[in-house]
Amino acid sequence: MKGNSSRILRSAKHWTSRLRAAKWLCALWIAAFLLTHSLCLAQTQSPQSHAEPQAVPAPSAQQAQSSTNQAAPDQPLAASISGIILDPDGALVANVKVTLSQPAADGGSPGAVTKRDTLSGPDGDFVFANVSPGPFQLSFTGAGFAPLEKSGDLHAGENLVFSQIALLVARNEEDVEVRLTQQEVAQDQIKVEEKQRVLGFIPNYYVSYTPHAAPLTPRLKFQLALKTVANPYTFAITGGVAGIEQADDAFSGYGQGVQGYAKRYAAAYADLVTGTFIGGALLPSLLKQDPRFFYKGTGSVKSRIFYALAMSVVCKGDNGHWQPDYSGIIGGLAAGGISNLYYPVQNRNGAALTFENALIGIAGSAAGNLLQEFVVRRFTRNVPPQDPGKP
Repeated sequence: MKGNSSRILRSAKHWTSRLRAAKWLCALWIAAFLLTHSLCLAQTQSPQSHAEPQAVPAPSAQQAQSSTNQAAPDQPLAASISGIILDPDGALVANVKVTLSQPAADGGSPGAVTKRDTLSGPDGDFVFANVSPGPFQLSFTGAGFAPLEKSGDLHAGENLVFSQIALLVARNEEDVEVRLTQQEVAQDQIKVEEKQRVLGFIPNYYVSYTPHAAPLTPRLKFQLALKTVANPYTFAITGGVAGIEQADDAFSGYGQGVQGYAKRYAAAYADLVTGTFIGGALLPSLLKQDPRFFYKGTGSVKSRIFYALAMSVVCKGDNGHWQPDYSGIIGGLAAGGISNLYYPVQNRNGAALTFENALIGIAGSAAGNLLQEFVVRRFTRNVPPQDPGKP
């Protein structure tokens, strides 16, 4: 009975120290977000308060007369047009020239037309922002494809999205264009994700803001894991965790002083490395699962909360279908089991420590997903352009 009470007290003390560490880290996160948010507000408001008045051209006599009878109507809201371009087999097509044509604004010669050009991106997407309301025509031209045109009438403030624009192969022409493979598309998308930084310095690699991102190859999964554990921010945050644990005398078997801190630091970093490589690279490669969080950004607040929480135990497979996150769950258990090899004997508690670390990992993943879905994106730099109509 006495032995059971002693183990319960050690377990409770261990949980308390871990929760205190999590509380301090969350407080640091929230403080950093609030400080940055207030600075952003100050920067956006100050130019408005000190802006110099702009010169306004003098109205004509006719306009001056009409302005005395009625107020000028509000300027119509700008709209946008976007879409995804596919080939006849459903593959994404890059470098297609897209031309937007619209009648010239009032004052131009009769029949005058304004044109804007862009090229489809690596994942076949294109976007025209700040489009004037009214009739429009889109022209699509690409090597080896027959020209295609689409037209319509755009309303003020409308975000018009063409979900699938299928091009046909041109007749009597040999298609010699070398298109990007799925692996090459994934490589380009990972290059973008590796530049994502929260507040300009916190890495945000494991988040995809592209809803239909190409699946990662095993090499890319290990590449993301290596960049995560070798990042300077990872070393810094590990040092903070070790410091909080030492202040609370967590894992008392390590002792105090420099030696105790070094042991806590090494254990915390070992937890991160084993969890990242096993749950984020090795098992996802073997089970063909994607370790990233896919930002939703649409729907009701309730649906987005449920989505973020579910993503702590659910993941997207390399086949694009949602499935239980065996990689993350088993990876957490494996990392917890390995931790029994280097934690002090009196603090291991056998299977209890293994499941404890796994549950802490799931809870931390759920909390992190909520932050990613509702907060982190607005503070992340180098985020790829988002489809119109999304917040």
